Amino acid sequence: PIPVEEAALPLELPEMEDFSPGDDPAGCLARAKDWRYFKKEDGGNWFARETNTMPQWAGSCWYYFRFLDPENGDAAFSPELDEDWMPVDLYVGGAEHAVLHLLYARFWHQVLYDLGYTKHPEPFQRLVHQGMILGTDGEKMSKSRGNVVNPDDVVDVHGADALRLYEMFMGPLEAVKPWQTSQVSGVVRFQSKLYNVVKSAIQNDDSVEMDAETTKILHKTMKKVTEDVESMSFNTAISAMMVLTNHLTSLKDRVPREAAEKLSLMVSPFAPHLGEECWSLLGYEGSLAYQSWVEYDEALCVDNTVRMGVQVNGKKRGEIEIPKDSDQEGAMEEAMKCQGVINQVEGKDVKKIIFVPGRILNIVAK
Repeated sequence: PIPVEEAALPLELPEMEDFSPGDDPAGCLARAKDWRYFKKEDGGNWFARETNTMPQWAGSCWYYFRFLDPENGDAAFSPELDEDWMPVDLYVGGAEHAVLHLLYARFWHQVLYDLGYTKHPEPFQRLVHQGMILGTDGEKMSKSRGNVVNPDDVVDVHGADALRLYEMFMGPLEAVKPWQTSQVSGVVRFQSKLYNVVKSAIQNDDSVEMDAETTKILHKTMKKVTEDVESMSFNTAISAMMVLTNHLTSLKDRVPREAAEKLSLMVSPFAPHLGEECWSLLGYEGSLAYQSWVEYDEALCVDNTVRMGVQVNGKKRGEIEIPKDSDQEGAMEEAMKCQGVINQVEGKDVKKIIFVPGRILNIVAK
């Protein structure tokens, strides 16, 4: 390659009527032969100009603008849609994009801002880097290491929902995590349990009412999943649904229909096929994607009781569950119902009681 002579700068592009890519990977400029081929001023050999002057960055760096108005044939995007939709609320990408795409995207955005095409000086409001999924050997996946996991293979065996659930259940979104195919079976069991819970619910009529414990667990789960989706803590959201599913499974043929419906709605963003199937089983027509998200009662998410350990002479001898506002007398009354505590204080004088509300009860007996 040779540099363009300073006297020839700025190098102006030729006037062209047809900008379609064509079959030549060199791009449309390759067809402007009078411009492409040239000799230096002193004559001599012919040279060809580089025609791939705007590679993939030219499109990928401002694609989010075109997404606003993809059918617009008069402008890249309308000012009205720029005002309505920009800037981007959330950008999720791997750390490998931090220098490349994000750097160039911001540069292009700044240019468009300076030219008055957008009213927003910054393209993205929030950035989240997703962690890399490593091979089963804990190394970055590569063909040379032979540790590449093909997601299609997982889908063929367990289904797309299982793949999605496992990827989100592996750990925090931002963490680097090794893939373990053997652990996919855990989320497959969860899917089966949840499906069976819904099947149990549809065999009941509306006369099966939720008891206080189930109501509390359901509302706590709805609160947890709602908050975790907002914070992108998908692994703990799935964990909360597993707890709820196990509880509903324990009810056997007394699964309340309302609980099954709420669970189907909550699982749908994580396992959409499972969610839709459960929604259909419950007798609804149409997709649950158009249903309102679950709503929880904050008052039902607060524990009225606490579990705390009971120690005798510094060693744990039992556990009690008491009202949250219980005093020392109430805690002692429950503690003396624990056989382990009775065995340790029987025939002894209680010299001292250390009571920390909601945390510990320690009985000193000699």
